[in-house]
Amino acid sequence: QVQLVEPGGGLVQAGGPLRPSCAASKTIFSFYAMGWYRQAPGKQRELVARITIVGSTNYADSVKGRFANSKDNAKNPVFMQMNSLKPEDTAVYYCNLGTGPYNFWGQGTQVTVSS
Repeated sequence: QVQLVEPGGGLVQAGGPLRPSCAASKTIFSFYAMGWYRQAPGKQRELVARITIVGSTNYADSVKGRFANSKDNAKNPVFMQMNSLKPEDTAVYYCNLGTGPYNFWGQGTQVTVSS
């Protein structure tokens, strides 16, 4: 079993940055695809950014050019840099590690962007 913790959320003004992290109970990032998801009130959880085991990245259209996901397999935690934040980015952000039948989630961190 792997536990994930995501410190680094918080309250920020529109246009500002945040850098949440994803800390795993074991340094195992090389064995899993790593993703960030978010869920806003009244909405479904959606993919924000994802890095595959081989390092390919993809982003939701709404965050392209503003968010940068990174995964250094030798380091723990890993980070997502979020720049030029918008009020519509307000949500609970979740870290996910997954491959095959294995899928682990963090408890989430609140990101609130004020206008």
